[in-house]
Amino acid sequence: MGFANKISLSRILVIPFFVASLIYSARNPGTPQFKWLVLFLFLFAMITDFLDGIIARIKKEKTSLGRILDPLADKLLLLNAFIWVYSLRNNLPFLYKLPLIVVLVVISRDVIILLGIGIFSFLKIEVCIKPNIWGKLTTFFQMSTILSIFLDFPVSEYIWNLACLFTIISGILYIKRGVTALNVFDSKPNSHS
Repeated sequence: MGFANKISLSRILVIPFFVASLIYSARNPGTPQFKWLVLFLFLFAMITDFLDGIIARIKKEKTSLGRILDPLADKLLLLNAFIWVYSLRNNLPFLYKLPLIVVLVVISRDVIILLGIGIFSFLKIEVCIKPNIWGKLTTFFQMSTILSIFLDFPVSEYIWNLACLFTIISGILYIKRGVTALNVFDSKPNSHS
């Protein structure tokens, strides 16, 4: 396993500690060190997300495992962050409370993508899932949403509105790519046998 993949794996391994710190911070609002631990763990995950891609390119370590591990680490981190930050919102020591609609938009897009991957796997259709600018912007603004809440930024609401916008745009583009791939598959002879 290359160094870039180890960095991606470290992002997955930090998630339980991040969630535990969030829960502990919510249950002990008078303990500010856990608020800082939550922030540190999330920043660690954000930095490793940035680093693993750079290291993979520099060291020429782009692998099939990395193409799965990196987006999986992002999805697991962000889904956990949005779900837990929302569900603990009334007890967390942060000024800005994440609205349910933002969480639903983020989760819905990822569920749709996972369903699409499941359908393609079932039909044995190979689709190259490579990141595009819309997906990268979506990840950036989703991470920025959580970070802005942790830092009590006054512009948090604007950031999560941008996250929603890019999440919807990238979701529509993924659906469009999926429908196109299904139409190509359906038009091939013997595709129904």
